[in-house]
Amino acid sequence: MGNEQEKQENLDFLNKLAGILTKKFSPNSSIGAINKLFKTHFSFGKIEFVIWDNNNMVLKDFLMDSKIFDNDEKENTINNIYSSLSQTNGTKFFFNETEFDCDLQENELYRLTELNSENNTIIYPLISNNEVFGLMKITSEKQDLNKDLFSLLNISSKLISGTIINQILNDQMDISLNFYKAMKDIAKIIESQYELSYIIPLIGEMIDRFMSSHLIYIFIFKDNKYQLVWPNACKDKTVYNLLEKINLKTECIISENSKIGVFPLINEENILGAIVAYSNIEKLLQKDIDYLIQLTRQSGLTIQRANVYAEVLKYATMDALTGLNNRRQFELRLNQEVSNAKRNNMPLCCMMIDVDYFKKVNDTYGHAAGDCVLKNVSEVIKNEIREYDIACRYGGEEFFIILPQTKLAEATSVAQRLRKVIEETKMDIKEASLEGISYLKVTASIGVCEYTNTMTPSAFAQKADKALYEAKTTGRNRVIVI
Repeated sequence: MGNEQEKQENLDFLNKLAGILTKKFSPNSSIGAINKLFKTHFSFGKIEFVIWDNNNMVLKDFLMDSKIFDNDEKENTINNIYSSLSQTNGTKFFFNETEFDCDLQENELYRLTELNSENNTIIYPLISNNEVFGLMKITSEKQDLNKDLFSLLNISSKLISGTIINQILNDQMDISLNFYKAMKDIAKIIESQYELSYIIPLIGEMIDRFMSSHLIYIFIFKDNKYQLVWPNACKDKTVYNLLEKINLKTECIISENSKIGVFPLINEENILGAIVAYSNIEKLLQKDIDYLIQLTRQSGLTIQRANVYAEVLKYATMDALTGLNNRRQFELRLNQEVSNAKRNNMPLCCMMIDVDYFKKVNDTYGHAAGDCVLKNVSEVIKNEIREYDIACRYGGEEFFIILPQTKLAEATSVAQRLRKVIEETKMDIKEASLEGISYLKVTASIGVCEYTNTMTPSAFAQKADKALYEAKTTGRNRVIVI
């Protein structure tokens, strides 16, 4: 009767274990539930899952993604056990540092009983495709040992192996997908942007999202020194010392503590700058270094192309993305219209437009969706202004409109109409190919001002910029006239 009851309890245990493993697997909560089940059924102390990291050639805690050993002796012991189990293709297990067959025979129980102590360590291999990829390490107090116990542990290790390897492969797939998405996004920037002041923050944000464990800095090499261009500050002298070691043959430079990596932006003949991954806590793993080398190469190509395009587009007049006048053309036309207004004593107004929370659009839906929004806004502007008004894309999500022969009241009316139409327009983002999302709604802040004869063209534009700033800081989606 006792035997039947024990078999039923063992079946109940396996059923509960299967229930934990077949639910949506979350490492922290699922392994916590496994620990609780093992403690309840076997009175075990602690269960740890240790995974072999091929990139760094070390065993690491599956939950913490870090080495679990507090001294070299323990590390050597667990490494030797892993090596031994790997050579047997997972057909053995260890009890208190002694090897046994997973298919335990009755005559081996005597040896196990002799090794039974107040502090036991049981280690089973985690196996996938007949290869050992990790260990299940159990600590327990002295207890009754029987064949059913080890048979149950052997079955459990195999069930858990399948779930953990699936989680590892899913995590690796997610990382790979995010990596290739980052590579693709960095390459695509150049299709619609060529200003470094706009491109570099985008590259920084893309790599920063991918490398969540490290801060990302981008430096440009200019005037024979490295100048930080994204984000605003880097005060660690170690970074600048490492930057000075870059030459044309450098692939990467890693600090002695492995927490800082410098990845040069280089074309065939010149050093363009560098991308730096920085942390006070986390070391750069080899896989991180490999990813960053490739992301930096792609970023270097994008920056190099941007420089070439910018040189070519010095002689162009249209913005590639929106079809509006570009900034260079705007500056020429602004000078012309100011001169004309001053010479003929004609009214002249201008307005500056900023798409509200545009960074949030890029962060939430991606830069392809952001580009779609900019194209939609530019179409609204074209449709709402007169033929002889001059609209330009000033940079990023900012637009400028020059309104010749226009008084302030008329310009204010145009601005309010523009603001309202932008707010009501469904921005078509189908080109971004986002599943289930075809349209977005955005708003815009607008600053309006009128020219006076004492103003220079620059002061005129700055006044509109000041009005826009006030519109943004007082609530957005509004028109401010100064």
